[in-house]
Amino acid sequence: MLHLILVRHGESEWNAQRRYQGQANVPLSGLGKRQAELVAERLAGQKIDAVYASDLIRAWETASAIAEKSGLNVLPEPRLRELKFGVLEGLTFEEAQAQYPQMIAAWLEDFNQPPEGAETIDLFNARIVSFLEELKAKHDEQVVLLVGHGGSLSEILRVALGLSREKRWYLEMENASLSEVLIAEGYVSLKRLNDTCHLAMLL
Repeated sequence: MLHLILVRHGESEWNAQRRYQGQANVPLSGLGKRQAELVAERLAGQKIDAVYASDLIRAWETASAIAEKSGLNVLPEPRLRELKFGVLEGLTFEEAQAQYPQMIAAWLEDFNQPPEGAETIDLFNARIVSFLEELKAKHDEQVVLLVGHGGSLSEILRVALGLSREKRWYLEMENASLSEVLIAEGYVSLKRLNDTCHLAMLL
């Protein structure tokens, strides 16, 4: 059985500004750094056999905080990157809608017709499935921590749980949230989803 612990990165500067990030390399905000410290404290006593993180800086900074607290090594994994949003990256949601209304409408109708320069949902899904299958083969009976993005981590859960593609938005993950899933042949158990109780002092 594979035990996955999923941590979404802390708040980035563009999260705070409600901008499309995708694969833009945006660092954590001041709040995001504090969130990373708190999730690191939450996981300090947790048995973890391996740690993988998206190589985008907001995820890497979050993973580094956890690794420093727990004495772990972090392995960079580009397949954990967020979905690429192309020309939308850097724009606020309102700016993107104003500049590219038809492009966004077509994208929301069919995620394999993405904005210019963006990633199709099929390519995104393929890299996530590839990584998940590799984890199952390499880390059977181990606890593996994945530090990534709302899109990549929720896609891992969607695939593991066998949910249809239409339900990809059913699994919400807030910044610095903690989720857990157990995966075995013919058996999957979602133990925790979007747990942010370790951030309570920030409210």
